[in-house]
Amino acid sequence: MHESYVPSHHADAAFLLAVRTGVRPHHWNFGPMPPIEGLTDDDVTDIVAYVRSLQRSGGLIDDGS
Repeated sequence: MHESYVPSHHADAAFLLAVRTGVRPHHWNFGPMPPIEGLTDDDVTDIVAYVRSLQRSGGLIDDGS
């Protein structure tokens, strides 16, 4: 598994920063991600929750249960 899929690799705040400012290519070779207009902070919070749920169901997050 690539380290970028590990939840601790990108903090939740990194998602908001990526949406607001864009991201230079660093895990891919097909160009930069531009800033995304039209998403609210709440939208990004929901996206992060979804990504974390996928990581949890994939066994990448251990909630200690």
